[in-house]
Amino acid sequence: VQLQASGGGLVQAGGSLRHSCAASGRTFSSYVMGWFRQAPGKEREFVARISWSGSTYFADSVKGRFAISRDNAKNTVILQMNRLKPEDTAVYYCAATTSPRIIIRPDECEYWGQGTQVTVSS
Repeated sequence: VQLQASGGGLVQAGGSLRHSCAASGRTFSSYVMGWFRQAPGKEREFVARISWSGSTYFADSVKGRFAISRDNAKNTVILQMNRLKPEDTAVYYCAATTSPRIIIRPDECEYWGQGTQVTVSS
C-alpha cells in the first residue's frame, strides 16, 4: 500500500483544515487507517483512527473537533480538523495498520504517507 497525503496549511485559531490520504493497492479496505502528528521536539502522537467498517476513535486532545472518514471504493481517508488551536500545529501523517489496538502506536503502522504541515496561528 502506498499512501499519498495532501492538505494542511496555515490557518488562524478557530479555523478549519482538511487532510486527505489516497492509497494505492487493492487491499486498502483491509487496513485500519490512522492519523498521527509530530510537533517540533516532540514524539509522534496518535490523533485518530478508522477501521474498515467505519468505527472511529480520537485522541482526547482532538475529540469533538476532528472527524475522520474513509471511502473504501475510492481508497481515501479524510481528516477534517475544526476549531483548530495553536497547539494543533504539527506535521500530520496518515498511516495504515493491521493493529487491533484502539490507540495505535506509530511502530505498529506498516505504511506511512508523507507528512503535511499544519500551522495554526493565534
